[in-house]
Amino acid sequence: MSASLRFQDVSVGDELPPLDVPITPALIIGGAIASNDFTPVHHDKEAARSQGLSDIIMNILTTNGYVGRYVTDWAGPDAQLRELEVKLGAPNMPGDTMKMTGTVVAAGDGVVEIQIIGKNSWGNHVDGTVKLALPAGA
Repeated sequence: MSASLRFQDVSVGDELPPLDVPITPALIIGGAIASNDFTPVHHDKEAARSQGLSDIIMNILTTNGYVGRYVTDWAGPDAQLRELEVKLGAPNMPGDTMKMTGTVVAAGDGVVEIQIIGKNSWGNHVDGTVKLALPAGA
């Protein structure tokens, strides 16, 4: 387990290390099942095709989970997720990779705000902001 970042060690403009998330059928289907989302476009390729898609697509709850994981893996186990606001764009489909990046855009009162983007080969799958409370240093 890595050490947690302290609020005073983070500055506006800091960039999070990028994270590549390979998109597989198992990831999409597993995320949908884990979040009780049984909408057919998340597990049935033919149902997805009938909706004009070429394959199954990741659901928003799986995307939210990856956004949360991305920022808390960077910040460490003592960080507290305070707010998450995202907008979905291009769908995540099997065979693609979501490349996540983030930048600290604000900091105050022990909370940092991070602008995140998750891109795939079609464009931005997700963009938004996350607010994290970080512990004060010793």
